[in-house]
Amino acid sequence: IPVVPAAHYCCGGVKVDTNGETTINRLYALGETSCTGLHGANRLASNSLSEAIVYADFAAKHAIDRLDSLTLCENIPAWDYEGTTHPEEMVLIIQNYKEMQQMMSNYVGIVRSDMRLERANRRLEIIYKETEEMYTTLTLSKELCELRNMIAVAYLIIKQARQMKESVGLHYTLDYPSQ
Repeated sequence: IPVVPAAHYCCGGVKVDTNGETTINRLYALGETSCTGLHGANRLASNSLSEAIVYADFAAKHAIDRLDSLTLCENIPAWDYEGTTHPEEMVLIIQNYKEMQQMMSNYVGIVRSDMRLERANRRLEIIYKETEEMYTTLTLSKELCELRNMIAVAYLIIKQARQMKESVGLHYTLDYPSQ
């Protein structure tokens, strides 16, 4: 069973308050995704595990306390499928999905370099164009929407990684080793 640290390109990146809530109202980030400042830049598994449990409890209690004050949007119109076709070519969506996963693991993982990040950016542009073409012509599916979301998140991760000129925490860049 291959085990790779594929999701580590997002560790500690989302700032949260003491309830685990982000700057987006009612959006919580917990565990290794969140940036609490409790343990500094290094995200050690033993620290983040206990931290995730505590913050999950805080977030759950905070969310439950606010449930009664929520209002839901009513009368949202159904999606207009006019001009689209059924995704007969689901294999194209699946292939781009797999390429995204592999590209992010290989080029934007824990060990990075300017060359890897540039290559990831070029590959992402191709996948983006193909996916947007499918989005405008195919009937929407869960897989296609997930792929578009993955592309948006990957773009932001790559953009941020290209701006970093130092090795911090678990993200190590070959071009800017720690001093």
